Amino acid sequence: MTFDIAALIEARALTMHFQPIVAMKDGSILGHEALARPTTGPWPNADALFTAARQEGLSIELELTCLRAALVAWSRQRPSGKLFINLSATALVEVLQQQDAASLVEVVRSRGVPPSALVIEITEHEHVREVERLQPAVLALRRQGVAFALDDFGDGRSSLRLWSELKPEMVKIDKYFTRDVASHGDKLQTMRALIHIAETFGSSLVAEGIESDEDLRVVRDLGIGYGQGYGLGRPQARLVQAPLPAALAVLGSHEVAVLPQQRRAANHGGLTAAKLCLPLPPASAAITHDEVFARFQADPALHAIAVVEDERPLALLNRQQFIHAYAQPFFRELYARRPARLHGNPDALQVDIHTGIHELTSVLTSSDQRYLTEGFIVTENGRYRGLGTGEQLVRAVTEARIEAARHANPLTFLPGNIPISDHIDRLIDSGCEFAAGYADLNHFKPFNDQYGYWRGDEMIRLVAAVIVAHADPQRDFVGHVGGDDFIVVFQSTDWRARCEAIVAEFNLRVRDLFDAQALAAGGLQAEDRHGVMRFHPCTTLCIGVVPIKPGDYRRSDGVANAAAAAKRLAKHGGCGVHVLQAVPVHTATA
Repeated sequence: MTFDIAALIEARALTMHFQPIVAMKDGSILGHEALARPTTGPWPNADALFTAARQEGLSIELELTCLRAALVAWSRQRPSGKLFINLSATALVEVLQQQDAASLVEVVRSRGVPPSALVIEITEHEHVREVERLQPAVLALRRQGVAFALDDFGDGRSSLRLWSELKPEMVKIDKYFTRDVASHGDKLQTMRALIHIAETFGSSLVAEGIESDEDLRVVRDLGIGYGQGYGLGRPQARLVQAPLPAALAVLGSHEVAVLPQQRRAANHGGLTAAKLCLPLPPASAAITHDEVFARFQADPALHAIAVVEDERPLALLNRQQFIHAYAQPFFRELYARRPARLHGNPDALQVDIHTGIHELTSVLTSSDQRYLTEGFIVTENGRYRGLGTGEQLVRAVTEARIEAARHANPLTFLPGNIPISDHIDRLIDSGCEFAAGYADLNHFKPFNDQYGYWRGDEMIRLVAAVIVAHADPQRDFVGHVGGDDFIVVFQSTDWRARCEAIVAEFNLRVRDLFDAQALAAGGLQAEDRHGVMRFHPCTTLCIGVVPIKPGDYRRSDGVANAAAAAKRLAKHGGCGVHVLQAVPVHTATA
C-alpha cells in the first residue's frame, strides 16, 4: 500500500511531540518547541517527511497541517510558557496573503493559544530570498503580540542580514556550534561573537543541541539565556515542568566550566605588514648616484630608497651603505651620473602588504639578516607600495608575541596570564570552593645551563604534560604563567592526591632527561646565581596549594599571590607539596 503526503495530510496522521526550552539562569521552562512525527508511512523522521513534501509540492500544506496539530495538542494540556512552532518564510508570507494578521491571530486564539504565547520559528531549507515580502508579515503579526525566532542560525542557510532586518526576539544557535563546545575553543569564540551580535540586535539566544553536562555548563557560563537538547529534555507527547534532574543539578551548581582555549596563535588584532608600510616615493630605474645623494641630503630621516620600474621593485638603496660608498675616493668621478641601482641590493627582502605579523616571524630567523640595517620593500601583488624598517619589524613581532603569550604560552600552548585571571575571577564570583596550586621546578637553571635551552624546553613541556594528565579537564584549569611556573586551579575535591601524583610522576620521568653521569652523581656541578661553582641536585617539581573558600578573596591577584607564597614555602622546605591556608580577605591584601 502506497502512502503519500497528500494522504497523510488528509488523514491527519501526525502526532506532535514537545521539547522543552530551558532558562540557563534557574532551570525554569521558557516554553516548548512543537515537533511533528508521522504516525504512519515510509518516513523515518521529520526531515524525510518534509523532503517528501517538497518533492510532491505540498510543503506549505504540510506546514499548515503541523501548525494546526501543534495548536490543538498544546492547548489540551493546560500549558504555561510559550509554544514554538516552525514555519518557513514562504509559508508565512503566503498565509498572510490569504488572510490578514488579525484574522490569523483570532484563529490561533480560538484554538486556546494566546498570541503572546506563540513564537514562530522561521525555518528555511534554502536561503530566505524575499526579505522584503517577509518583513511586513512579521511586523503585522508582531503587532498582534506574536514573537519570532530564527532557527538553526549558523547552519549555512541562515542569514545575518535576515537577523539584522527582522530583529527577531530570539535566535537559535545551530547545534553544530553547541555540540562539544566544552572542548573546542573555536566554537566557544563563535558563540561569544554571536552573543555580541545578539546584544547589538536586542535578541535572546537559544543554544540548540545540548547533550552533555560539560557543554551545558559552558553554555550557562557564557551567559547564553536559553538552551535546548537531549541533555535538557527529549521530545515527548506530554509537556514537562522541569528539565532532566542531571541538567537541573548542573544549572544549580556553583562549579564553573573550564573554558576551552584556542590552541593556535591568532593574528592578534588582524595586524599585517600594512602597519609597517611607509608610503615613501620610489625612484625610477634611471636615477643617478648624484640624484640619490641629493635626496638623502634633503631628507635626513629617509632610511632607504626603492628603485622601481613599472611599479615593480628592482633594487633597494640603503642610506648608510650608499653614503659610505659615495664618500669613497674617486666614487663620484666614476659613478656620479650612472644609474644608482648599480649599488643597490637587487635581492632585498620583499613582503606583501597583506602578510600577517605572525607570518613575519620567519623573517627574523632567516639566514639573510640585511633587512635589519637596510629595511625591506612592501608590495601588493608584486607592485611597490612603500618601505619598512627592520626596527619596525622586530618591534611589531615582539609586541605581537608578548600579547599572544598573555593568552596562550607559545611553548606549551596552555592558557597564559589573562585566561588564568579570568578563570579565577569566575570561580570567585560563583561562590564555590576551589584550590589554587602554583607549580615550579627546583634546580632548573643548572640543568638549563648544562644541557641548553632545547633540553630545558623539553623539561618544561614535560611539566605541562604531567600536570594536564592528572587534572580533570572538565573541572581543573591548567595555565602556564611563563618559564617553569604553572598554575593549576582545582575544582576536584581530591586536589591533594592529584598534586602528589603530579610531583611523583614528574620526579620519576625527569630522570630520562639527565645523562648517566649526572644520574650517578645525583646532580650537576654548575654555577649558581652568584657565579659560584657548586653541586646542584637533579631537578624536581614542587607545588604550593591554597584552598579557597567563598569570601576569602575578592580578586584573582589575591589568589595568585597566596599560591605563589605557598610555592615559595614548598621550595624552601624541600617538600613536594605544601598547603597554605588562605588569609581571609578582611586581613589580606586582595
